Order: sequence, then structure tokens, then C-alpha cells
Amino acid sequence: MAQRLPEWLTIRLPRPDTIKEVEGMMRSKNLHTVCESARCPNLPECWSKKTATFMILGNTCTRSCGFCAINVGRGEELDPFEPLNVAMTARTMGMKHVVVTSVARDDLADQGAGQFAKTIEQLHKQLPDVIVEVLTPDFKGREECVRTVCDAKPEIYNHNIETVERLHTIVRPQAKYARTMRLLEMVKEIDPAIYTKSGIMLGLGETRDEVVRTLEDLRAIGVDAVTIGQYLRPTMKHLPVVEYIHPDVFKEYEAIGDELGFAFVASGPFIRSSYNAIAFSEKVMGERLARIGHVPLTPTSA
Repeated sequence: MAQRLPEWLTIRLPRPDTIKEVEGMMRSKNLHTVCESARCPNLPECWSKKTATFMILGNTCTRSCGFCAINVGRGEELDPFEPLNVAMTARTMGMKHVVVTSVARDDLADQGAGQFAKTIEQLHKQLPDVIVEVLTPDFKGREECVRTVCDAKPEIYNHNIETVERLHTIVRPQAKYARTMRLLEMVKEIDPAIYTKSGIMLGLGETRDEVVRTLEDLRAIGVDAVTIGQYLRPTMKHLPVVEYIHPDVFKEYEAIGDELGFAFVASGPFIRSSYNAIAFSEKVMGERLARIGHVPLTPTSA
């Protein structure tokens, strides 16, 4: 029997005209967004603000995680025009902070790192003052792949831990807790100027102590920012929700994150790794955004 959603898990009403406009831009350039492919509940709000998370390297993932709605199968042929199309679309949308993620591409010799680098370079070329945030797969922990991305100079490097160590074999069986931690550590070793970021989903059966331990582990390797959100089951084929976490508990975790020394913590039921991502830029890189005439967003807790 399906669980009834608690009252705090409600979706804001969108502005349909703007949503259709963003959708048209993506389709005209043959681009994908994680907003659509992962069935993100924040799509109406984000697209109504003309912001989206670009998903490169195709729309089919070579891994099968228990929480993710993205198609699984053989990797698609790379589009050589994708990096430029991402940059041009971001410029048309007037974006100041661009988030680029991807499916996992274990079939590629470089795991897709080269396409990330080309996309970062095109974004900086077409929008010289843009802040680029990448959200990469783990590249099987290969340092040369991480270095390829870092050498392209993204301002923020995000890689999600997703869940506590005990649940990794269930939630993301083709990934490893230690590998994710090591990747984030490598970024800082390669280029200490790059901000690092990670995200955790709650409601999969983790305990409070396990969440706190994960936050401690992330901070111990120098991670600058963390996002904490509620896992929502995308389809009946995916992992069930064990618990809907109350907003007050998210506030508690936010306070713990602040105490641990993270530069930025976003914690709430609808928080996703790239939701309102520019808020991190506003807090940590506010002077740079001010130079390009950016008007800060209205603070939000979700």
C-alpha cells in the first residue's frame, strides 16, 4: 500500500509559459536535463525561473542505482556539439551559475571526463564571468579523469555521497563510500581553489548517528558545501521510502553542518544537489556575482 505524503511535501505552482520556453530551448539544441530525466520534483519551480541542470553524455546511464529514474543501458554516441550547445543555451537563458551533471559512462575510455572539460571551457568562453558547478560520477576513482575535469577550472566540483556507508550496497551498488570520499579529497589535492560539494538523501533507513558520521567524514576531507534532502521514490520499481523526515529534523542537520564548519549547508525536504545552487555562490562568491550585476535570490528553506 502506498504511503500518504505528509503535508510538508507539497509542490509549488509553476508558471507554464516559462516552463515551455525552457523546454523549447533544450529540445532545439538536443540537450538533456537531469530535471526531466531524474523526475525532479523541483522542475516546475526551477524552470519557471529559467534555470536548469544540464545533463551531458546522453540520456542513458551505464549504472543502475536503486533510487534513480534515469534510463539504464548502453551509452549513447557522444555529441561533439554538446559542450557549445550547453554554453550557448546557458547564455540565452542569462544564467550566472551553471550546473552540469551527467550519466555514468563506464563504457568510455575516459569515463566522460573529456566532455566535462570541453563543456566547462565553452561555458567560460561564452560567459566569461559565469560560475560553473560540475556534478560528476565517480569515474571509477581514476585520478586522471578527476584531473581532466579540475584542469578545466570549474569553480565548484560536486560529487554526491547519496547515503550513509551501511546502505551503499543497496542504494548505489556500483559505487563505493570510500571511493566517493577519495574523489572529493583528490579534487582538493589537485586544485585547492576549487570548492567541493556533496549531497545526502534521507528516508532510506539511515540513523541519525549515521547521518552525522557522514557529515563528519565529508568535513574531515575538506568538503565545503553539503545538501541534505528527502528521498522520494520516482517509480514503484525503485527503492521504497522508509521514512518521511520532518522539516525540523532537516533544520537540526543544518545546524550540525554549520557547527562542523561547512561554508554552506542546504537542508530540507525538497533540497536536491543542484536546487537553488546559486545560493552557494551568493554566500561564498558574492563579490564576484556582484561585479556582473547579479541580484541575490530570495532566501528559501526548501
